[in-house]
Amino acid sequence: MKLKTLSFIAGAFALGLTAIPFAVEAQTASSSPLLVAQATEKGPWQKLNLTDAQKSKLQAIRQSTRAQIDQILTPEQKAQMEKLKAEYQGQRGQGQRPQQRGEGGKKGFAALNLSEAQKAQIKKIMESSKQQTEAVFTPEQLQQMKQFRENARGRRQQGNL
Repeated sequence: MKLKTLSFIAGAFALGLTAIPFAVEAQTASSSPLLVAQATEKGPWQKLNLTDAQKSKLQAIRQSTRAQIDQILTPEQKAQMEKLKAEYQGQRGQGQRPQQRGEGGKKGFAALNLSEAQKAQIKKIMESSKQQTEAVFTPEQLQQMKQFRENARGRRQQGNL
């Protein structure tokens, strides 16, 4: 059970690390809603045909989730997380493919040395964020997201063979 919870939190953390560069890119470019919306239209997001209202809601959920998690972390953990983000962005900026989510996320997650209480709080925040996010999508978009996840899972499994 602990391994399952740890895996969930590591995955959530890795997902957070991958979403942060898009938000940072959008925030540094401008506070224009159009540019923020365009930042969410990369990869499978583009195929969802999100409305401007959906994009702004998703952006607000991501920002809220990051802020809530940030409140849980100690100053040392925040510094470590910033270091990991910088490394990730550096890899992307140099045209390198960043480490696999699972591998890099678990290493980064372990480096934070989260307490059991922190892990439980983060898990609760991530579950709430997931529910809020799913509420923004239409049933068709939810189905597309499910299909994207299954396809990604299949590609990862093929890569591990």
